[in-house]
Amino acid sequence: MADPETGYQRTNKDLQAEWAMDVDQDPYSIPLDRLDVAHPALFEANKMLPWLQRLREESPVNLCNHSQFGPYWSVTKYTDIQYVDTHEDIFSSDIRNGGIRLGGQADPDPDPTFSLPMFIMQDPPTHEAQRKVVAPMFSPRHLADLGDLIRTRAGAILDALPRGEDFNWVRSVSVELTGQMLATLFDIPQEDRHKLIHWSDTVERIGDPDYFETPEEGFAELWKCWEYFDAVWKERAARSEPGQDLISMLAHNESTKNMPPNEYLGNVLLLIVGGNDTTRNSITGGVLALHEHPAEFAKLKANPKLIPNMVPEMIRWQSPVAHMARTALQDVELGGKQISKGDKVVMWYLSGNRDGTAIDRADEFLIDRPNVRQHLSFGFGVHRCLGNRLAEMQLQILWEEILKRFSKIEVVGEPSYLRSSFIRGITDLPVRVYD
Repeated sequence: MADPETGYQRTNKDLQAEWAMDVDQDPYSIPLDRLDVAHPALFEANKMLPWLQRLREESPVNLCNHSQFGPYWSVTKYTDIQYVDTHEDIFSSDIRNGGIRLGGQADPDPDPTFSLPMFIMQDPPTHEAQRKVVAPMFSPRHLADLGDLIRTRAGAILDALPRGEDFNWVRSVSVELTGQMLATLFDIPQEDRHKLIHWSDTVERIGDPDYFETPEEGFAELWKCWEYFDAVWKERAARSEPGQDLISMLAHNESTKNMPPNEYLGNVLLLIVGGNDTTRNSITGGVLALHEHPAEFAKLKANPKLIPNMVPEMIRWQSPVAHMARTALQDVELGGKQISKGDKVVMWYLSGNRDGTAIDRADEFLIDRPNVRQHLSFGFGVHRCLGNRLAEMQLQILWEEILKRFSKIEVVGEPSYLRSSFIRGITDLPVRVYD
């Protein structure tokens, strides 16, 4: 972004250098008001869990005064997160108030080129009206019709894997399964699924200098997504009878058919990211978790009926959406701290899922965990994840098919993590599989 005083176009490298961090420093040595757990480098290094643990122990509602995102409150305990998530009348998601992630700035009249409204970044009643438009896609009846298709695709993906050779599980399995499902939900050609994955990746890499020199370059890439889906919209809108796909639903409903281009793009990207990043990272994170906990894998092989219970435990363990942000609409007390109107408040789902006061043995990965759905990964209240059943179904079917084929999935190298404190993503996981 351009410096407002000098006009100099600040690059992503400039911003990264300005906010460089030593990820190996002891979080207990840092003053609490400077404990910036949201720094993307911590997530890229997978070093953030001790930082979140310190906050849970010493300051569960904590104000960080110094970060690249500006001041923000970290909410790290399960019950406090649940409170924020279920009080949308106090804590706003609206993009004009700063949206759902760190870095968003309050702006009543944002530049539409760089502001992408979506229903998850709307407060009631707009949020409910737009969410209801696409909700039928994720109804139990419709999902039941997808089960056989998911099983066929999962089997084909697994059968194509090389045996006893190294490959990247993320690209060969996780991305393939979710990409094929996205193409089905949008009713676009399967050969275009890789475009969806690319645009999903772009959302999280706009500020990464390894991918884009400036944020503006990243946004320019996202507008190519609008160009593609503008043509799809026009074709679907021209039909006399709407099809059973997400774009038809948006194009034929009164609440969404007159969206401006940036809002249409925002909602398409929400559906892409929601259908790709969360599921694919839970798939990959589950493989890594079983590798790191061989006793649990032995337990699974001895009793495959544990798969339905294991899936939500994998989602809890990975916590693919690390945080959601809100903006306080009024002065409010939370956890004994006074939050002021306009303050940014961050719910650390990743931390709440490791809160031992709410989840027994929270730091252990247990595929036979009781009350296993007592996790925060899908959120609470009006913004609870719309596609949670589809995510669980894809993971369950995939693991059923894995156990039919493989005696072992061996992780043969270190995982690589996404440089993002929003999506807890794994970009590479080198593995070998054995019959």
